[in-house]
Amino acid sequence: MQRLLVFQSLWAMERRHTDGHERSLDENIALILDAGFDGISAHYTSRAEVQRLNLTLSGSGLGVEGVCFPRTVDDLRLPLELAAEFPVSHLNLQPDIRLRRVEDCLPLLDGWLCLAEDAGIPVLIETHRDRMTTDLFFTLDLLEARPELPLLADLSHFLVGREFAYPVSAENHTLIQRILRNTWAFHGRVASREQVQIEISYPHHRPWVDLFRQWWREGFRDWRSRAAAGAALVFTCELGPKPYAITGPDGNDTTDRWNESLMLRDMVRTLWAETAKLPTEPARRCN
Repeated sequence: MQRLLVFQSLWAMERRHTDGHERSLDENIALILDAGFDGISAHYTSRAEVQRLNLTLSGSGLGVEGVCFPRTVDDLRLPLELAAEFPVSHLNLQPDIRLRRVEDCLPLLDGWLCLAEDAGIPVLIETHRDRMTTDLFFTLDLLEARPELPLLADLSHFLVGREFAYPVSAENHTLIQRILRNTWAFHGRVASREQVQIEISYPHHRPWVDLFRQWWREGFRDWRSRAAAGAALVFTCELGPKPYAITGPDGNDTTDRWNESLMLRDMVRTLWAETAKLPTEPARRCN
């Protein structure tokens, strides 16, 4: 049976409050575990930090999404070594290079995916600003060149980057749906055309929340149509600290991000349950 796994980002657990207090790693893991999340998202770029993380996670049953930021093909070798030693559901690769021509990106993408295949570890390319995938149109061009490129979709970056007007046009919906057809995991936050992360608990933000609910529902349904019967889809709640989080005159978040993470967790679990009741399309390739 296909499953949804909802992870919580450790980066999103940072308070960055003016009182200077930060929870310890142990406190954050305990909070995430007690809240019923299925796993966490953490950087897989330092052996010492990954060892410490996995020691803290020992016996918790929490899964891990490893995040890395390679600039060269060889930069992926350490995250893959760490992922082999300290298992992950997948590696989330943010390609930290900004090339202007698609043809210059292809050797990097091919090299990363070749290393991933040799290691037997799933590697997904995240859609993210200030990365190779910063622009929606450029990312679509990458998909034309590599139709089976596995993506991890953070749709907030495309919405704010392209400043989609509301209501979103049919043309722009179609572009997002093309991204969803190659999506194998999600990072979740809600954006508006001006802000990468808005407060999902504010009533006046409901139109944007509903838009993302629609996209995630479509993405879940599309994933169900092509994933294996026993596969798991990872959705990571990633409501980031300031400057992602909007702050008030006191320099602090305008809402309780942890409570909003719980709201987001419940929202996506409801969407997943709804897609289970919808008829699925025949399995197809990502092209």
